[in-house]
Amino acid sequence: MLDLSPILTIVGALLATLGVTMMIPALVDAAVANPDWQVFAVSSLITLMIGLGLTATGRGRSTVLGARQAIVMTVAAWTILPAFAAFPFLWSETVPHYTDAFFEAMSGLSTTGATVIVGLDTAPPGILLWRSLLQWLGGLGVIVMAVAVLPMLQVGGLQLFKAEAFETPEKIMPRATQISGSLTLIFAAFTALCAFAYMVAGMGAFDAVNHAMTTVATGGFSTKDASIGHFQSFAVDVVAIVFMVIGSLPFLLYVQALRGQPGALIRDEQVRGFFFILGAAIAAMTAAIAIRGHFEVPEALRHAMVNVISVMTGTGYATHDYNGWGPFAVALFLTLTFIGGCAGSTACGMKVFRIQVAAKVIGKHVRQITYPNGVFHLRFNDRALQQNVISSVMAFLFLFFGLFSMLAIALVFTGMDTISSISGAATAIANVGPGLGEAIGPASNFKEVPLAAKWLMSVGMLIGRLEIFTVLVLFVPRFWAN
Repeated sequence: MLDLSPILTIVGALLATLGVTMMIPALVDAAVANPDWQVFAVSSLITLMIGLGLTATGRGRSTVLGARQAIVMTVAAWTILPAFAAFPFLWSETVPHYTDAFFEAMSGLSTTGATVIVGLDTAPPGILLWRSLLQWLGGLGVIVMAVAVLPMLQVGGLQLFKAEAFETPEKIMPRATQISGSLTLIFAAFTALCAFAYMVAGMGAFDAVNHAMTTVATGGFSTKDASIGHFQSFAVDVVAIVFMVIGSLPFLLYVQALRGQPGALIRDEQVRGFFFILGAAIAAMTAAIAIRGHFEVPEALRHAMVNVISVMTGTGYATHDYNGWGPFAVALFLTLTFIGGCAGSTACGMKVFRIQVAAKVIGKHVRQITYPNGVFHLRFNDRALQQNVISSVMAFLFLFFGLFSMLAIALVFTGMDTISSISGAATAIANVGPGLGEAIGPASNFKEVPLAAKWLMSVGMLIGRLEIFTVLVLFVPRFWAN
């Protein structure tokens, strides 16, 4: 039978951490005499007590996770944490239903960035800060999960990025604890630098801190309804561009750079592929909107850079309603939604390395047809691509598009229009944020989406954030067998 004690201990510790974090917006609201501080204080107390209770159940027992326990712990944490993180949204009456509160919390922790809240410009500071904190914590959690857990579980080809010290699944937690410290320091340092840069660019301190947390986490929650387009500032756009890209590169490479290998980022094949796709997309988008006469070339380049990088990294910031940029722009944005950033980063989507592996496999088959007697070997980052990695990547891509199609069809049955259903499914499972179309595009939000659709998209966010296999394997009876 599966030993739940280490799972409960870790989930309890995470819940307790979430409860303590709730006191930050409570203090902020109390400082400005906003009564919502009581909501955060009560939510904090409940979350903290339950978290400590769960932790106590596993006290004195082993906290070493095996592969099955790591999977259950990961899914449990990313399901339970949003359930408690939703309380402040509901009890402050920021949203009318628990459905909306859970959607907002799941969107925050999964760094999706889709929101149901209207009137951000006049919202209480505590709620705004809580949204940003959720994305910051979620972004940090994504990095640790992508570096310490999923590669060991061989999810979707991520075993390519297994840290050298991870030899067996039983070593997941001890080594994860060690490496998460370095990742946390780097993540916090980038956030502080980003906040300082935003202030230098002209943002107020509160807006700068909030946007820094959601930029580095590539989450995209803003303190303004018009997102960063509200500021109408070239300097702000530049800061957003730089730190969205930073958040979308593999954080283990930053660790290597700090350990005396500064060329690690340049040599990495995935990073080079990421910049190639990004550069090509920006050039194409700039040309498209300039030719259509939406902007002069310099302005076209500026808007193309911000919005293309935002969509591809899964951040979800917008400086303009790109629904009106024409069919080519809409099609390109939808494509970038699926691609995403690099593995081991806070970015979302299928991940660039999977696109590269699939391209290599297709290229090999084409060469095999052309030269039937040829022998071709596939390599990634100067290492041979093993068949288990190739199979895992191809299976992931098949499941990704299969689940996307199923989710889009399910959203249609909830009453959403076709375009909104397709883009809603894409943004949920790819964890991007704003969709396309009038209903959920960059100039609107998800408030009017049917309640059933919000639950479906919340499930989509969870599945997409946990790289699909981590969730689906729970439905395999053999997984639970001794």
